[in-house]
Amino acid sequence: MDPVTDDRATGPATATPSLEVCGLAYAYPDGHQALFGVDLTVGRGERVALLGPNGAGKTTLVLHLNGILGGGVGTVKVAGLPVEKRHFAEIRRRVGIVFQDPDDQLFMPTVREDVAFGPAAAGLRGAALEERVRTALERVGMAEYADRPPHHLSFGQRRRVAVATVLAMEPEILVLDEPSSNLDPASRRELADILRALDVTVLMVTHDLPYALELCPRSVVLSEGVIAADGRTQDLLCDEPLMRAHRLELPFGFDPRSVAVA
Repeated sequence: MDPVTDDRATGPATATPSLEVCGLAYAYPDGHQALFGVDLTVGRGERVALLGPNGAGKTTLVLHLNGILGGGVGTVKVAGLPVEKRHFAEIRRRVGIVFQDPDDQLFMPTVREDVAFGPAAAGLRGAALEERVRTALERVGMAEYADRPPHHLSFGQRRRVAVATVLAMEPEILVLDEPSSNLDPASRRELADILRALDVTVLMVTHDLPYALELCPRSVVLSEGVIAADGRTQDLLCDEPLMRAHRLELPFGFDPRSVAVA
């Protein structure tokens, strides 16, 4: 039986996780040890926030998910597929990373061409490509801007288009690097509504703790290269000793206990 079909038939409890990280340790060529045996499993459809102070190893971990970094100790699997050179093309389709600055991802003359770039490079053509682009733009509320130059859009609109460029590849995991940074309140809310509606696994790297609480039922605290905590986002944000120990600070006056979460 096809493994994907089997996963869906047996339900989420037995489905292959979107992400499995086992014993991941990594040192940069200069000798700096960034990760010390990280274990992390993210189930299909979960939305998980990756929290931690600067220098905790968050970026290093994320760059292992699609093989940009490698050569350390331990294993990383995406949808059961080992992140190895022979699988890089498929892994990089399945792991979509949305960078903090959308201008790092938008470089074509129009929004439509930016969103089409990845699927076209993967061989999609004609009506199938047009449908893929249209669907991705509709999912982020940007279909009416398809023929606009990206640099004519607001920052929040460009970020949504950057999300669409990744969604057009139909990823297994959407990795978001500080998705709320530099957004005005309305754009922040609009992006949150979009992310909540997506039927993909989300790993959100953020310092915006209220945004993590709003969007991610589960959070993982990475500190000094190890997982320091893993649990319900609200529980972790209410744990004052944990927060102090790992240099995580809530905005002044924000009480996570006052927020109703599922």
